[in-house]
Amino acid sequence: MTDVTEKKLSIFERYLSLWVALCIGGGIFLGKAAPGVATVLNDFSIYQVSIPIAVCLFFMMYPIMVKIDFAQVLKSAKTPKPVLLTLFINWAIKPFTMFAISYFFLGYLFRDFLPGTEVLVNGEEVELWRSYIAGTILLGIAPCTAMVLMWSHLAKGNGGLTLVMVAINSLMMLFLYGPLGTVLLNVNAMPVPWETMLFSVSIYVALPLISGYFSRQLIIKHKGMDWFNEKFLHWLTPVSILALLMTLVLLFSFKGEVIVSNPLTILWIAIPLLVQTVFIFTLGYFVLSRLFKLSYQDAAPVSLIGASNHFEVAIATAVILFGLSSGAALATVVGVLIEVPLMLMLVALCKRTSYLFQVKR
Repeated sequence: MTDVTEKKLSIFERYLSLWVALCIGGGIFLGKAAPGVATVLNDFSIYQVSIPIAVCLFFMMYPIMVKIDFAQVLKSAKTPKPVLLTLFINWAIKPFTMFAISYFFLGYLFRDFLPGTEVLVNGEEVELWRSYIAGTILLGIAPCTAMVLMWSHLAKGNGGLTLVMVAINSLMMLFLYGPLGTVLLNVNAMPVPWETMLFSVSIYVALPLISGYFSRQLIIKHKGMDWFNEKFLHWLTPVSILALLMTLVLLFSFKGEVIVSNPLTILWIAIPLLVQTVFIFTLGYFVLSRLFKLSYQDAAPVSLIGASNHFEVAIATAVILFGLSSGAALATVVGVLIEVPLMLMLVALCKRTSYLFQVKR
């Protein structure tokens, strides 16, 4: 049986930052050349949910969820320490450090560089810096995309355990993403109706998760595991990236004016995200994993899961809560922009420092 972690990064995943950068340029150009196109698409909505965007976001999430084998969750009892550690990092530490770091940089240090206000989809006007913080919060409470399977493989980590931890964190997201998001966004003085947050989690987490689970079972039953891994996933993986890129083009067609007039905005948002990622990785890898005496094969995925963000969920939630043209949505996209090169650097760091840990034979 072919494990998904044994596959190499596709051209879409390897050069994701390049595609994102091209989408920024394409979106800005679209906003200048045909400003009405994105507006018309976004206005085609039901209950303030853009149908074209919802379709893109579903296909962004489904390929990730269908890869998860939840039967592996039952085996996690055999290796409780790394599973419990990743849950502790992702849900007890990471959301709050993200809020604190973002508030320090965007709400205090860089605040004067982020002037202006914006009107959200609910009609309320908020300062742009608060909106950017909201986007970083949504990234901080969304742990580990399925791309962690790739990072773990490249770092020569425990692939089976990585799969289990991704599955468990995806399940936890159903229960903790909404409450944590509501609390932290309210502290940031961003209007967040509980019903809207619940609807967002249901549409962009629960629905793809349920669809992925049942379609996975059906396909494996009729076609077999080898066909599922080698054929179906090979065709499906680019769909998630393409859906992400289509969403980004629309998003930047709205935010192009802000970026052109304030080109350093991307940099100001990227700095706290970079600090957060490095801090969480350092805490998980060099401190907690060594404290709990994890082997290198377990320490690497635990730390990489903590450092990475489920940017697909964050983007989807930002769009439905605050709108496609919001600063929050822009901030989540900056997370995509820095995720791949930064995670590849952390993978290289893991391999160079593996001697600090015991190695399973």
